[in-house]
Amino acid sequence: MNDSPGWAAPGSPSDGQGPDAAQQPPAEGTGSASTGSKWSAAQPPPGPGVPPDGVWGRGSSAAGQTPPQQPRQGAGWGAYPSQPGQQSTAPYAYGNPGGGWGGTPPAAKPGVIPLRPLALGEILDGAVATLRGHWRSVLSVSLVIAALSQIALLAVQRLTMDSLTVPDTEPATPAEAVRALGDLGALSGFQYYLEILGLILLTALLAPVVSRAVLGQASTLGGTLRAVRPLAPRLLGLTGLLFLGALAAGLLPALPGILLGSAALTALGVPVGLVLLAWFYVTFALAPPALMLERGTPVAALKRSAKLVKGAWWRVCGISLLTWIMRTITSTVIAMPFAGIAVALAPGGLGSFLDGSAARDWSVLIVTGIGAVVGATVTAPMQTGVTTLLYIDQRIRREALDLELARAAGVEGYDSTGTTAPTGG
Repeated sequence: MNDSPGWAAPGSPSDGQGPDAAQQPPAEGTGSASTGSKWSAAQPPPGPGVPPDGVWGRGSSAAGQTPPQQPRQGAGWGAYPSQPGQQSTAPYAYGNPGGGWGGTPPAAKPGVIPLRPLALGEILDGAVATLRGHWRSVLSVSLVIAALSQIALLAVQRLTMDSLTVPDTEPATPAEAVRALGDLGALSGFQYYLEILGLILLTALLAPVVSRAVLGQASTLGGTLRAVRPLAPRLLGLTGLLFLGALAAGLLPALPGILLGSAALTALGVPVGLVLLAWFYVTFALAPPALMLERGTPVAALKRSAKLVKGAWWRVCGISLLTWIMRTITSTVIAMPFAGIAVALAPGGLGSFLDGSAARDWSVLIVTGIGAVVGATVTAPMQTGVTTLLYIDQRIRREALDLELARAAGVEGYDSTGTTAPTGG
C-alpha cells in the first residue's frame, strides 16, 4: 500500500488478509473507563472534546486532572471493523454527526466525499465536485474520447446511409419493415457499443483523477497521463475483454434468429440479450477503476469487480441507471441548439429530417456531431465519476478502505500503518 491512487495491493483486503491486531487494554490508572476488553489496532480518530495525548492521557493524573467519562460504543453502535482487512459485524451508524452521547465523530472529509459509506446524494455530489474541481484534466480527457467516438460514428453513418433499407411502398410490406428495422437496429447497436467502449476507456483514464479528488489532492493532465501510461497495455486488454463480453451477452441470444432469417426467433432473443447485457455491464462495471487503482491484471480486475458487486448488484444497477438517465437528459438539452442549427442548414429543412434525406448531408452530420461531442464531453465524466465512487464506496463498506484513505490523505490521528494513534483517553 502506498500513497499513490492505488492505496493497496490488489485483492489483499477483501481476501481477509491482515495481521491480528488486538492489543491489551491500557494499564490501570491511565484514564480508561473500560478494562478487561480487547482494544483494536484500527480505531477511528478521537471525536470532538477528546483532548490529544498528554492532556488527559497517560501520566496526566499527576497534574490533578482526570478525563471526562464518555460512553464507549458497543458492537451494535456502528463501530469500525476490528481490523482493516475484516468486514465489520455491525453496520456503520452516523446518526449523530456532532458526536457526544450515543453518537460518533463526524467522518473525515479531506476531498469530495466523506470517508464513510456513501449515500446516493453523496456519490452524485462527489462526481460533480470532481468535475468542478479538476475540470482541466477531466474535460481534456473526455473531449478526446468523445471526439474520437463521434468521428467513428459519423463515418459509419455516412457510409451506411445509402445502403440502409428504406421501404419503397406505402404502406410497407412486412418483409420491407423487418429489413428496415434490422438495418436501423444494427446502426443503433453500433452506436450503443461505441458508447460503452468510450465509457470503459474514460472511466479507466479518469479513475486516478477521482482518487486524488477523494484524497483532496490536485491533479494535472500530465500527471494523469503519467499514471495511466504504464498500465496502457493492461487497459487495452481489459477494454477488449469487456467489449467482447458485452457483444456476446447482447448478440448471442438473437444470433440464431438472425442466421435463420426468423423475425419471431430474433424478437424472442432480443429481450434475453438485453437482460444478459445489463447483468454483464453491472457485474463488471467496477473493473476499470479496479485495474487503474489496484494495478492488477485485466482478469484480476474482472474478478475484483464481480466480488465487490456481489450482494449489491441492484444498488449498483440502480445508481448507474439513474446517472445514465440524468446524463442522457442533460446531454440532449445541450445538443438541442445544435439540432436547431442543423435544421436550418438542411437543404430541405425539417422535411428532410422526416424523409431521412438530411442524414446524407455532411453539414447536418457535422453540426449534430459537434453537439453530441459537447454533450458527451460535459456529461460522460459524471457517469464515470459515479462508477469510480461506487468502487470506493463498496471497498469502504466491505474492507474499511476509509482507514487507508484517511491515512493516505494525512488526516490527523492516523499513523503510518493505517491505524489511529492512541489518544490515552
